[in-house]
Amino acid sequence: MSLERTNPAELAPPTGFSHAVSVTATEGRLVFLAGQTALDPAGEVVGETLVEQFETALGNLLAALAATGGTPDHLARVTIYATDVADYRAHAAELGRVWRRLAGRDYPAMALIGAVRLWDESALVELDGIAMVP
Repeated sequence: MSLERTNPAELAPPTGFSHAVSVTATEGRLVFLAGQTALDPAGEVVGETLVEQFETALGNLLAALAATGGTPDHLARVTIYATDVADYRAHAAELGRVWRRLAGRDYPAMALIGAVRLWDESALVELDGIAMVP
């Protein structure tokens, strides 16, 4: 199985995402990862800031992926839902550092979507994803 990240020269250079990710596999499993917020094991949202909640939500997403035998480099697609897109943009550098520390430098195809609110009212961010696990 291989994931190929494609970033065409005619598109703006990607920062913190890949424009396209192709998966080639003769064997493997397509894994759909449910939306993860900053829930602790007791089901309570932790973290006061977007960056704190992002770190926990990403950790939860990666824990779900690990439970399937996957690793961050198997992520083909991640969607981020944020209740305050301006806050997300303002903290993009910090969020990028969190991503690189937890998931590495190979970015999946990604999108950021502004949401009025999330399932957990105190959640500021939620991440879901798709991975190809060999």
